[in-house]
Amino acid sequence: MKNLHLSVCLVFLTSLVLISSSAQTVVSIKLDGTINPATAEFLHTSLVKAAERDAECLILHLNTPGGLLKSTRVMVTDILESRIPVIVYVAPPGAQSASAGVFITLAAHYASMAPGTNIGAAHPVTLQGGQDTTMIEKATNDAAAFVRTIAEKRHRNIAWAEEAVRKSLSITETEALKTQVIDAISRNLDSLLISIDGKSFETPVGMKTVHTKGAAIELWEMSFTERLLDVLSDPNIAYILMLLGMYGLIFELYNPGSILPGVVGGISLILAFYSMHTLPINYAGLALILFAVILFIADIKVVSHGLLSVGGVISLILGSMMLIRSDSALEFVQLSFSVILTSAALSLVFFMALVGLGVRALRSKPTTGQEGLVGEIGEALSKLDPTGTVRVHGEIWNAVTLAGTIPQNSKVRIVKLENLTLTVEELRP
Repeated sequence: MKNLHLSVCLVFLTSLVLISSSAQTVVSIKLDGTINPATAEFLHTSLVKAAERDAECLILHLNTPGGLLKSTRVMVTDILESRIPVIVYVAPPGAQSASAGVFITLAAHYASMAPGTNIGAAHPVTLQGGQDTTMIEKATNDAAAFVRTIAEKRHRNIAWAEEAVRKSLSITETEALKTQVIDAISRNLDSLLISIDGKSFETPVGMKTVHTKGAAIELWEMSFTERLLDVLSDPNIAYILMLLGMYGLIFELYNPGSILPGVVGGISLILAFYSMHTLPINYAGLALILFAVILFIADIKVVSHGLLSVGGVISLILGSMMLIRSDSALEFVQLSFSVILTSAALSLVFFMALVGLGVRALRSKPTTGQEGLVGEIGEALSKLDPTGTVRVHGEIWNAVTLAGTIPQNSKVRIVKLENLTLTVEELRP
């Protein structure tokens, strides 16, 4: 009987261990691209849900060239205030944690990098060359203070963190480990889980010991809305949508009833405005782009031999280069110059083609009204001596000959129309 009780206890304890082990969950998310409002919202939502699920930790797979300052600060705040440990893993091999990524990596409770990765180059940049020395110095000092605060909080290398901001230093994963910028180098996710198993991390709700060995890994992805915002946060996409929207509406206004250009243009313009509210837009650049569109439209109405279109292209290029404001630190958001040139070239071709069609229409022979009858071929319904009737385009007209007599059923050419009477001449073979 004693052995039976012992066996039951062992089975019960084993079951508890298995249940406890199976309940261990690690949440894994990936951020591959620029830091923007969509990635900030994705991280925030993931942290809230993971805490509600009582996950052991959240692993953030990071590969970024940088991003928006506001979004970076939001993400750093969420990591520092997270109730569960946040593990930043710079991966896969070849990935980088640059600019804003440095701040996110340093803010992690535990930072690891895969072989063949790098971290650094967090100096504030001016994308369009619009900042003076004072503004650059202020931005640099602000970023340096920001990174020092994070490094001190996580007991990382404060001196290197500040140099990464002030001198744009960038180091490999092995150098990062030696200088105590990160905590480990992990070949893959499994080795990372083993390295953090049993470690304790400080959270706002107290010390948290993670048990990740053999834990179930749940890979969470962005929702459709977050993916859409992530795509729209690309300034190149926003720029192209804005041009498509404006040109679509212009085409619809010049061709009422086309429907498709108006629908596509309206949707594109709304999406462009939705995207631009997340980007640091320079309204002077936006005004130049709108002025370029006005010049393109004017060239269709005014005979300028293409000069207005050339001015529109110049205004479009200048406005596009100025469109993204560069007065904030850590910003890694810019328009591709190849996209700007391609858009300008296509705009020039499009509006020059419209101008060409307009010129040809002005030079072409009239096809309607009184002028449209001149030169047309008709048939004499009666003998013209010198008056009679002719049929033209199925219509019967009174006619008079220029000279002589024209037999019935002969082919005639219309010379002019006056007082609803056609002046014709015989068309000889």
